[in-house]
Amino acid sequence: MRVVSLVPSLTEAVALTCPEVLVGATDWCTHPAGLDVARVGGSKYPDLDRVLALRPDLVLLNEEENRRTDADALAAAGVPVRVTFPRTVPEALTQLGELVAALGVPTEPEWLRVARRAWAELPVPVAPRAAVVPVWRRPWVVLGRDTFAGDVLRRLGVANQWAGHDERYPRPSLAELRARRPDLVVLPDEPYRFTAGDGPEAFPGVPAALISGRHLTWYGPSLAAAPRLLAAQLTGAA
Repeated sequence: MRVVSLVPSLTEAVALTCPEVLVGATDWCTHPAGLDVARVGGSKYPDLDRVLALRPDLVLLNEEENRRTDADALAAAGVPVRVTFPRTVPEALTQLGELVAALGVPTEPEWLRVARRAWAELPVPVAPRAAVVPVWRRPWVVLGRDTFAGDVLRRLGVANQWAGHDERYPRPSLAELRARRPDLVVLPDEPYRFTAGDGPEAFPGVPAALISGRHLTWYGPSLAAAPRLLAAQLTGAA
């Protein structure tokens, strides 16, 4: 089998499970370190000619990260595609298990078994903290309803104040964000790279948690370490 992945988290999953089948990935596929496969451009705008030149038996996509037009073009060219779109941690674990099986791996890899245990063993949060979770600024964009990252945070005791919004990624003004009077502002380092000097100053007096965007938004091997790492980063908010 020859697989091209247009989803960074799935690239990591395939590379750590059956690296021999992975022949292509996007420029944004940064894990595992030292990944040596053909690059086919970005997730949003891949070079489909390069993808097709790799003669893939399967191309991996995500409904949110990739464009429907690219999926349709690949399918029209006779290339099988597999589109994922988990909105919760259980959905992510299920879809990863299905992907591993589709690749012909007889048993689940250790990283997936560890991830299942890590999330199953999480205690139920006792006192969730109301939070705003920006993923971009200029303009401000926050997590809204029905997102994978929102479910990750919910399981770690963070109540997203915009989870009931009609949009998955609303764009409220900074004044609107402050008006909610959150207990916490959660600032990941991707897709926008929030840092100690870029983000917390917009929410004076509100504890800010600078967290790993990869562990918040990627669904793959990073899920194994995500509960422990994110919990520590959220606890350390000041």
